[in-house]
Amino acid sequence: MGTLYGREREQAAVDALLDGAGDGRSGVLVLRGEPGIGKTVLLEYAVATAGRAFRVVRATGVEYEAELPFAGLSLLLGPGLGRLDALPAPQRRSLEGAFGLGEGGGAPTDRLLTGLATLGLLAELASDKPLLCVVDDVQWLDRASLDALLLAARRLQAEGVALLLAARDTLPTAGGADALPLAGLPELRLAGLAGPDAERLLDARAAGGITDPVRRRLLAEAAGNPLALVELPFTEAESDAGGLALTSRLQIAFHGQVTGLPPATQTLLLVAAAEENGDLDVVLSAAAALGAGADTMAPAEQAGLVTVGADRRLSFRHPLLRAAVLQRAPLQQRLTAHRMIGEALEDGDRRTWHLVLAATGPDADLADALERAAVRAESRGAHGGAAAAYERAARLTPDRDGATRRLVLAAEAATEEGKLAQAEELADRARARTDSVFAHALLDQVRAVAHFWRGSYPAAYRLLLDAAATDIEPAHAARMLLQAFHPAWYVGEEAVATVLDRLAALPLAPEEPLAPLARHLPAAVLPVLDRPADPVPVLRETVEAARKAGAESPSDLVQLCGATLILGRDAETLELAAELVAEARAKGTVGVLPTLQFFLAEAELFHGRHRDAEVTATEALTLARDTGQRQWTSQLAALLSCVAALGGADERCTELADEALDSGSPAPAAGAPWAQWGIALLDLGRGRAGAAADRLHTLTTGPYRHHVSATRAVPDLVEAVVRLGAPERAAEPYERFARWAGAAGTPWAEALRLRCRALLGPHQSAESAYLAALALHEGTDRPFEQARTALLYGEWLRRERRRTDARPHLGVALETFERLGAGPWADRARGELTATGGAAPAAAGAPPGVLTVLTPQELQIARLAAAGLTNRDIAAQLFLSPRTVGHHLYKAYPKLGIAARTELAALF
Repeated sequence: MGTLYGREREQAAVDALLDGAGDGRSGVLVLRGEPGIGKTVLLEYAVATAGRAFRVVRATGVEYEAELPFAGLSLLLGPGLGRLDALPAPQRRSLEGAFGLGEGGGAPTDRLLTGLATLGLLAELASDKPLLCVVDDVQWLDRASLDALLLAARRLQAEGVALLLAARDTLPTAGGADALPLAGLPELRLAGLAGPDAERLLDARAAGGITDPVRRRLLAEAAGNPLALVELPFTEAESDAGGLALTSRLQIAFHGQVTGLPPATQTLLLVAAAEENGDLDVVLSAAAALGAGADTMAPAEQAGLVTVGADRRLSFRHPLLRAAVLQRAPLQQRLTAHRMIGEALEDGDRRTWHLVLAATGPDADLADALERAAVRAESRGAHGGAAAAYERAARLTPDRDGATRRLVLAAEAATEEGKLAQAEELADRARARTDSVFAHALLDQVRAVAHFWRGSYPAAYRLLLDAAATDIEPAHAARMLLQAFHPAWYVGEEAVATVLDRLAALPLAPEEPLAPLARHLPAAVLPVLDRPADPVPVLRETVEAARKAGAESPSDLVQLCGATLILGRDAETLELAAELVAEARAKGTVGVLPTLQFFLAEAELFHGRHRDAEVTATEALTLARDTGQRQWTSQLAALLSCVAALGGADERCTELADEALDSGSPAPAAGAPWAQWGIALLDLGRGRAGAAADRLHTLTTGPYRHHVSATRAVPDLVEAVVRLGAPERAAEPYERFARWAGAAGTPWAEALRLRCRALLGPHQSAESAYLAALALHEGTDRPFEQARTALLYGEWLRRERRRTDARPHLGVALETFERLGAGPWADRARGELTATGGAAPAAAGAPPGVLTVLTPQELQIARLAAAGLTNRDIAAQLFLSPRTVGHHLYKAYPKLGIAARTELAALF
């Protein structure tokens, strides 16, 4: 490669990335800048610097392959396909499905799992030497490839992988209007070369071949853009540029270089520019059909416009050159080139798309082939590519009804991809073409999903409710009502009750997959809303009936976890959520994991297993962030703020609550109720009863008062307002909580009600209420709540001057709080115990336990290793690489005071 001028800072950043990978640390760097600013040259510098010490894989995004799912990823990972067998089975099948390989070629693929499989394969490629992964023109990668690559990028840790990406500034992702989702990745923005460096580069390129006036003008117009300084000197530099943008001037420069070539060579270059993979055999075959033989490539190679690698892939000198070749060709020539490429390809989606690009009118056979390609794209999790294929198929469809059906499918696929504006535009187009009641219901469902993800819960709720009320099959209505339950939950109690009443009234046949859920949900939730309902079915029977009827597991069963929490059946949630999490890991259904883990973490928290809840929610939060699940990012961050509050981690609690409350839209964040509870718990633990009471009163009396967090926060409100001497502020929330505890019918819920009753009075019945509550706490496996009741009873006894009676209860509370790491409550118990005249142990009296010295991820990995799992087994469960697992274990050993894996079992 040639000399780099003025890029010392950028070269140092690339060197640091490579050095880290050489030492076993993974890293990511995004190079950003305008066309021609030098991104590609820096990528070449990285490849040259890596040399033989690194394995190198690379790919380049091409604007015209945006509709081909996983086209970029298959090119990038092609050299590693021989190592697919090293991946866990679900991940291997996912990549095989994405690439259309083997038995996995027809299997449904979870696109999130494909991203994790990408991570696994990159780690495998780096197992014997460091890996440099280079991707140019990221903005033109198909969205399926981009999503997979970025998910892997965000989870790289200790694999020895250097991932170097180059992307243009301010360009949309190929095939969509969304900005590139690169936020959070380390980024280096390239500016133009400084004056002296620009002069050196121009002088080296021109070598005295231009006059001083032209030299000055070029330097001014190039503004430090290296490609302009290299390409413009040998074009019509003396002519007036007419005020064109620099990119346009560069394309004109490339036009001039191509125009001087023989016509047959220009034809071959056009075919090469239209063929997105650079497959030399396909290019030569298609070009030969147009009269341009292999020998016609020589002039283009001699001019340095194209090169052919050892892998028989043809590459253009610069992406703008490819674009210029396509831009300068008349439309008919471009259509002919695509048709010849399609005919040169074997049967498959690439052949179909090239023939589509050559089509000039309706074509029923081609539309059918494109729909089949869309179905395959959906099965591979590439919903964006499917939407594009369905929409183009609709254009090619001669009959009106067939075209409308395909527009509906396109709208649904765009919704799955999260392209909400595109989905609504497609839905509007389809709606205007049909009077079908069912089609309109499906389109309203599309619009409702778009409203829901924007936080417009009332609009989503109304659309789904109205769609379910039309003359459609009960099974379809049931799915819409089950979907409507989610936005209704944020609209209010009346909306929830309406959805459940409608759901309970549906005439569903027992063999319908959703029938067991449609019976269970109203029976579990309506009593909490003081509404009549059928007896609650046994959860296990509902689960088995749903599975037997064909419900998709775990995605269709996830709502049962939420329903059991609403009803206070936390033990059932703990069991079912743990079961479904394990099932989701085994099946590779990654997308539903954050939801399931949220419910599991809630149940763990309510059982006083604070550290377990932190471990579960931390993994889920990372996964939700990595996969762009904003709602669950908010919910999980909020739940973790509660865990942090209980542990007295003030700064972390506030940071997590802030993240949870940042909805990114005018609508309230999904995690707002949990976040408010977390901040209130922090205030209550720190003795700020007034602030806690105000926040908790708003939470427990506002529009979200029926939410799980608001219901469970009522005992905290009672404690706060009693401390303020204003118990009347808790009167209405307490009455609601008492009715809820009665509907829940569990000893622990009644214990909390009795604790509230003891606090609220009358005074003469307080002791009996405390004692009854403590008796009910026994055997409920809720140590934190039991300790809080003991603390409050001990405080009451001390105020009654019964210090001797108070000490045992305060001592038990202190021991439990310290064991759970509930610092603020331990401090309070210690202070109360000291006030009785008893000896309280010092705060740092006990050595830290295993649960407190490790990070959540270290603890999770150490537990699995202690259970006998290998690093590869652990990596498969946690969607990490084996080397990252080993990295975390070696960090954990010194903290635990051990030297080897064999010592873990004794600690756990």
